[in-house]
Formats: sequence, C-alpha cells, structure tokens
Amino acid sequence: MGNSKDRKENHVRISLSEESQFKEKTAGFERYDFLHYAASELREEDVILKTDFFGREISSPFLIASMTGGYGDAFNINSMLAEAAEELNIPIGVGSQRVMLEEDSLIPTFSIVRKKAPNIPVIANIGAAEFVKFENLDPLNKMIDVIEADAVFVHLNLLQEMLQMGGNPDFKGLIQKIRKFSNELDVPLIVKEVGFGISKEAAKNLLEAGAKGIDVAGAGGTSWSRIEQIRTEKDPSPFSEWGLPTSYCVRTVAELKKDFDFVLIASGGINDSFSYAKSLALGANITSAARSILKSVVERGSEGVIELVQNLNKDLVKIMILTNSKKTNELKEKLILKEELF
Repeated sequence: MGNSKDRKENHVRISLSEESQFKEKTAGFERYDFLHYAASELREEDVILKTDFFGREISSPFLIASMTGGYGDAFNINSMLAEAAEELNIPIGVGSQRVMLEEDSLIPTFSIVRKKAPNIPVIANIGAAEFVKFENLDPLNKMIDVIEADAVFVHLNLLQEMLQMGGNPDFKGLIQKIRKFSNELDVPLIVKEVGFGISKEAAKNLLEAGAKGIDVAGAGGTSWSRIEQIRTEKDPSPFSEWGLPTSYCVRTVAELKKDFDFVLIASGGINDSFSYAKSLALGANITSAARSILKSVVERGSEGVIELVQNLNKDLVKIMILTNSKKTNELKEKLILKEELF
C-alpha cells in the first residue's frame, strides 16, 4: 500500500512540472477560429452558461477533473477543490479510489469532497484494470457511498499501465463488465481516458455497452507516459507523444450524438478560455481540466480555483457575445478552420 500512496503523491508533484507535458503534439484547438459577428446585440445577462449534468443543473459547463486521493496531502487538496466546486456550482471528480478499497484509513481523503461540497455532482473513479476484476457491485457501491457519488468514472490508462513499474495493462473483459454493471448501477457510468484520447470507434463500443458518458481526455496536455518516465528515472519513452489530439476526439465522438444519448466531456490540454470555448463548439457538453486547476489550488487554495474558473467563464461569455451565441450549443455554428479564412 505504501507504494500506491507514494506513487499518487509523485504523480501530483510531477504533473505540476513542465516536463510532464506533451512537447510536440498539441490538443489541436489552434487550428480553429471563431467567426466574429460584428452586429451582435447580446448582453452579458442574455448569455446562458447553465447546463444539465445527468439531471442536475450546474452553473457552467465545466468539471473539475479527477486528480487525487489516498495520501496525506490529498486530504487538503481535495478539501479545497471541493470548496471551490461547491462555490462555483460545478461537478468534481475524485482520483482513483483503488487505494481506498484496499485501506479504509484512506477513506477520509475522498469523503472530504462530499463533506465540503454537499450540493453538487461528485463523480467516483476507478481504473479499468481494477474494474474488470470486480465480480459484483460491492466495491463500486462502496466507492459511490463514501462520497455519495452522482456518477462513476472508469478510467482507461492502458499505455500508462504498460509503462508503469508494476503496472497492470490487462483490460480483458472491459466491455462485458461495462455492459453488466452499467445496467445494475444506480448512477451513470462514464468512461474516461487519462490523456491519450478516445476514438469514435472506441466510444461507439463503450456507448453500445451502456456507458452514459465519454470523457475523451485527449493528447496535448499532460503526458502520462512522460510522467512515468520521470518517476522511474528512465530514458524518454518512444511513446512520449502517443495519443489522439483532444480536438479530433471531441469532433469525431460528437458525431455519435445522432445515435446515442450521452454526455460528452472534453479534457486534455484545456489550458485557456479559447480551448474551453472551442471544445464546446466542437460538440462537448462539458469541458474539464486538471493541471491548471491543480496549480491554482496548490498556489492559492480554493480561492485560486474559483478565480480561475470565473475568469474562464467571463471570457466564454465574451466569446459567445462576439459570435452572437446565446447558448453554448450555438457555438458549433460559429467555429471554422483557420485555413478557410484565407
């Protein structure tokens, strides 16, 4: 268990460094631009950011991504993140709860989230390698009960498991288990990547199995192959730039909305208000970020996170006014490839 706690702490520390980021590959949002509408008559009070998240109204289409839990400092980090999410009235995910299932003493590092955020959607989280081993709902229900979760993430980190010392890249039975448990759970099951992206084909298979949400978590931000290389002090992996850019994942997976009713979450390299807005324009229902949020909470606590998200939303409102978009789903008609402007 000590190794798991140390690994989690190291992951948080390394993810804050610039070396943890993709160097060549980007999330792809720079390829797009918004169509300026000079005759817009919209005012700030006309713009609607409120949206639905599995039947719960949230104040803006932003989710504080799953980050941590299961070691000492995680209690404080999760406490501050939850306070910010509650103030902002937006959802929050917790880090992998595997360690909590193995050691009850670590439960408070996760349960603090619901204590600090009693009124917002909270999302449980488990890795696919553990999920496929579950024989019944008991471990999932324990995860859900501890934080009174409104949904559960199953995260797909195949490449990370391949590169991690002692990792477990055995996801055999994943689709079968999603099909089984998605029908038995009382809350929606969401499948997410960790930074390598989910393709349209993979998303289709996951949705057919019963997933109610897809978080594409594409390439262009934090590279978990780089993090594992740094953590183990190995030479750079040839897979350091592996993955599908976030913009590509969002655009193509969004095409499945004509056949499936699901929540599409964009994450991976969402570093500013324009990537935030562009991800929504490409078809995401919700946008999510981790590293920028983590930096803010480490440096300035919950107030730093609140200010960061509020500033993102202020810029999003400006973008919506400048494109004559009253609702976020109208942004998709206002995005264009930059090459088409010349």
